[in-house]
Amino acid sequence: MRQAGRSLPEYRRARAAAGLSMLEACLDPGLAAEITLQPVRRHGVDAAVLFSDIMVPLLLAGVDVRIEEGVGPVLAAPVRSREQIDALVAAPPAGDGLESVAQAARRVVVELGAPGRPGSREHLSPRQRAGLEVSAGQAGWTPLIAFGGAPFTLAAYLVEGRPSRDHLAARTLMHADPSSWHRLMTWCAQVTGAFIAAQVRAGAAAAQLFDSWAGSLSPADYRRHVQPYSALALQVAGRAHSPTTGAPPPLIHFGTGTARILADMRDAGADAVGVDDRTGLEEAARAVEASRAGACPLQGNLDPALLGAPWPVVQAGVEECLAAGQQAPGHVVNLGHGVPPGTDPAVLTRIVAQVHGSADWDATARRAWDPEEES
Repeated sequence: MRQAGRSLPEYRRARAAAGLSMLEACLDPGLAAEITLQPVRRHGVDAAVLFSDIMVPLLLAGVDVRIEEGVGPVLAAPVRSREQIDALVAAPPAGDGLESVAQAARRVVVELGAPGRPGSREHLSPRQRAGLEVSAGQAGWTPLIAFGGAPFTLAAYLVEGRPSRDHLAARTLMHADPSSWHRLMTWCAQVTGAFIAAQVRAGAAAAQLFDSWAGSLSPADYRRHVQPYSALALQVAGRAHSPTTGAPPPLIHFGTGTARILADMRDAGADAVGVDDRTGLEEAARAVEASRAGACPLQGNLDPALLGAPWPVVQAGVEECLAAGQQAPGHVVNLGHGVPPGTDPAVLTRIVAQVHGSADWDATARRAWDPEEES
């Protein structure tokens, strides 16, 4: 998951040296590119996920939002009335504001290489180059995954004004004023779809729509009030073509607490469905297979809580995840949610080595390493 950087000392040093807030860091092309690449260089994961935040497209659209430490996104003024929604959707689009995001993506793609066009890595240490080589594998290059928040999650933050347990204000608006809800959700879908599309046009080869709060909805409410707008966001993102692959991006749809709506998330237009750690992959495979679109690859879903356990426990958990993933037509091995900040980075690298079946990379992972000592 994209939060892998939080556990890395090089990430914390980069953020401290820059002296920027989270959202400011996302809009600094050089810093965002560096943070995106750090987990790939260290862990040898099979893809990079652009360092960003689901609030970035809202910020670019003029919403007064900040990330408060220990709280999360906080808006200066929640958007709840018809008049507030009308003013929001009438605001000019992000336009040139997306260019900083695209610049970061282009810088990442250069280092990760593209089919037949490896990027320059002379500025990196041998250990960092080794991580990139493991990541590239037989393909010889590493894809970048674009990222954006799903419309319901964006709307929930806009209406609530901050993180919420039950998203009651958003759900109330959804039922009390369907026409305003439609305008708000359509706007959110277009904004986040354009945000993802900009990353794809800058070179991202795949994309993920991330719905943090869809699990708070009943399946009926999701299908009626949310799924059409997630489908719109995926359509907007999917119309972009990546210069890296010359094709539209495969689309991953992920949410938390979404066991009851996995089939609906697939039917929104996803090519793969992400599964959190609360739902077994076997159960998820059955649910998605019953969708109108049918079975598809699954992403997930190792429990992040395992990362602090003794290695034999982690190892057993990875093996169980690999076995369960065989129930789907394809399996993107991943966590079921974000990396806890206190995770030992070596554990993550060893998980990659285990999934790859590489004793050599496991031995590398167990050797102490600090990128700053090599610089």
